[in-house]
This record gives sequence, C-alpha cells and structure tokens, in this order.
Amino acid sequence: MLFKVKTIFTLLNSPIFGEAYTIAWGNRKSIINNANKMMDFLNHSPFEFIMQHQDSDLEKLSSFVHRTFNGYDFMQFIKSLQHIYKEHNGLEAVFTKHVEPNSLQQSIHEFKKIFFEVPHLERTKKHVSDPLKNSAAKRINMFLRWMIRKDNNGVDFGIWNSLSPSQLSCPLDVHSGNVARKLGILKRKQNDGKALAELDLALRKLDPTDPVKYDFALFGLGVFEGF
Repeated sequence: MLFKVKTIFTLLNSPIFGEAYTIAWGNRKSIINNANKMMDFLNHSPFEFIMQHQDSDLEKLSSFVHRTFNGYDFMQFIKSLQHIYKEHNGLEAVFTKHVEPNSLQQSIHEFKKIFFEVPHLERTKKHVSDPLKNSAAKRINMFLRWMIRKDNNGVDFGIWNSLSPSQLSCPLDVHSGNVARKLGILKRKQNDGKALAELDLALRKLDPTDPVKYDFALFGLGVFEGF
C-alpha cells in the first residue's frame, strides 16, 4: 500500500509529497482514492500548481475531504508549501537547517513554525505534529523516512542527500508500539513523544547508522502477523 500511495505522486521532489504523508492514515483504499483526487485537483502538475496558483485557483479545492483533513486545510497546505519553496528554499533545506546529530525532532518543530508563518487557519495546525509538544509525529517521521533513507528494494527513495538515515526516528504507531513493548524495547504505554525517544534509544543501540530499518519488522509483526 505504501508503495502505491507514493507512486501516485509522480514528482517526488515537489512540495505535494509533503501532503501525501498528511492523509496517510485510515482505510488504505480511501487513502489511495483521495491521493488520486488531490492529483486531479492539482491538474497532475502539483509543483506548478503550488508555485504558480492564484487565490481563485484554490476555490475548487474546498470540496476535498479525507477524514478530518478538509478542503480548507488543503488550501492552507498549498499556501504554506509555496511559502516554504519561495522563501526557504524548499522542504529539504528547512529540515536540514535545524538538524541535530542524532535527531530530526527539533527540525520537525522548526518546520511547523515555518509552515505557519503565513496567515493560516487555526484548525489546520492540528494536521502538523510537534514532537516538542510530546507528539510522536508519526506521519512526518514516515515522510522523512521516505525522503532520506535509501533502500535497494524501493521502499524508501532517499532523494534527499543532505540528511542521514542515522538521524531518522521510527514512525511510531499502535502496531510498532505494541510489538516493541512485547519485545521489551519499549516500556512507556502511550505512543507519544516520550515513547518515541525511548524507542529511538533502543533502536540506535541495535544499529546507529540505520535505526528505522527495524520499523518494517515492528510494523509488519503487528499488522500482518498479529504478534
């Protein structure tokens, strides 16, 4: 499913890929259908639409909805992504600027601040997580894994070159969290920012250069094997 979602976005280095992770929750069929709808709304030229749109072009997006992410959130993302690409040299530059040696969590925090530098709807802020407010930031960490980690099997594309897989954090969810607890590498019961820090420490002991490679086993054992 993850591969199908990603292949919908033909321009992986365009800002629309930042919206792919945002709707990557819920029913798989719904995710793929709504990702296709996003592409339809953006005329299958997402980068051009985001960078060149006029306010009048955004009106057609108002009918979009994926769970609690609605058309007005979609419009806000278009405006914020345009701002990041015009004023901050793109998403990769934003995350790179504030990176720490073994963590991208500060970078995610700074990304959210930059994302909402432009006039914005207060409701849309809930769709961008902040790990410094104790969020596990699952979908952003998943997005960063796609962009940074290189994988010979094509699961992760690794198209960003200025950041390292060693700085990534596991996209912690109910499945990976439950399996990690059963394996004794996670004690905290909530899947929050503190749990992510605990899991990070354990996975970095196993492989400091590529700690999130274990995400596939943790998630797979939970969702497919019922471990």
